Amino acid sequence: MGCTNWHRAGDEQPLWLKAMRAHFDDVPLIIDAGLGAPSHAALAMEMGFDAVLLNTAVAKAGDPVMMAKAFAQALVAGQLAYEAGPILPNDMAAPSTPVLGKAVF
Repeated sequence: MGCTNWHRAGDEQPLWLKAMRAHFDDVPLIIDAGLGAPSHAALAMEMGFDAVLLNTAVAKAGDPVMMAKAFAQALVAGQLAYEAGPILPNDMAAPSTPVLGKAVF
């Protein structure tokens, strides 16, 4: 099992964490610190990480119970997105809806 700190990656964290996941594709990886928002947890799961450990983000929230629920839902959403296989980002927009023979306004 490998662990990493979310903030350790700095400004390049998504690229750094994606590279780590790609290099260690058969090792369970856990983000063990530094998550500050549920969106961070969702992104970690979307990138294929196996789990996150939480404390401060929940413990110091204005409503810790609500924040814990938010993290739980974000983790489920991120895992579902990873399993669904999101489309890859493009440099330019590409239409996915057929437009041939359709009126354009």
